[in-house]
Amino acid sequence: MTLTPRQINILKHIIEEYIDTAKPVGSETLDNKYNLGVSPATLRNEMGALTENGFLKQVHTSAGRTPTPLALRYYVSNLMEPKNLSVTDEVKIKENVWDNRAQFEKTMRDATADLAQRTKSLAIASDDEGDTFYAGAANLLDMEEFFDVELMQKVLTLLDHFEYLNQIFDRAGSDVSTHVLVGDDLGFDYLNPCAVIFHRFGLQGKHRGVIGVFGPYRLNYPRLIPTVQYFGNLIDELSTNW
Repeated sequence: MTLTPRQINILKHIIEEYIDTAKPVGSETLDNKYNLGVSPATLRNEMGALTENGFLKQVHTSAGRTPTPLALRYYVSNLMEPKNLSVTDEVKIKENVWDNRAQFEKTMRDATADLAQRTKSLAIASDDEGDTFYAGAANLLDMEEFFDVELMQKVLTLLDHFEYLNQIFDRAGSDVSTHVLVGDDLGFDYLNPCAVIFHRFGLQGKHRGVIGVFGPYRLNYPRLIPTVQYFGNLIDELSTNW
């Protein structure tokens, strides 16, 4: 489906509001908070059209709408405005891992701990030998999606099984270094509310692997994608030491 400029603008605001609040977005919120230049009736009609075409979903009749994984993929590919790290942040990140750059395991532990702290997400890294590193699992408990105990248990179990993580990472192509998998892209039905952003490192070194973040599919993509990319490029640079 080809979206009209008005639908694109409405969809962008709904996605960004949902990323910020984790709450369904209604036409009244859009009308009151954003100057979209259309009437509430037009907003409702356009939101209905976006729902019919799979970009939005409505859980309850009286509730607002939430973006679908299709919408988030569209947003990442077409609408997102990346928020790059400041030079100060880049320097601090590099300082945190530089002293142990000759030690693979120490570097990966430092990097995942720093990535988790900066993104307030679950940070994951693994290499092709089956070593897995993660930090920030408790961050998931601050996200409404993971108030679901069953989902949280399955995600934590996933961390103990390299083969399952590897299946997820292998679902991404190899044409670029940084990847975003949303909803059913991950290949497990129970992970449909989730997303992962990761970067492949070490293609020229001894240790090859990935580093990234895992969370709900409303991840703050404009901020997290450049952050993961920076960490991945830094690990790639350091991998020549291993």
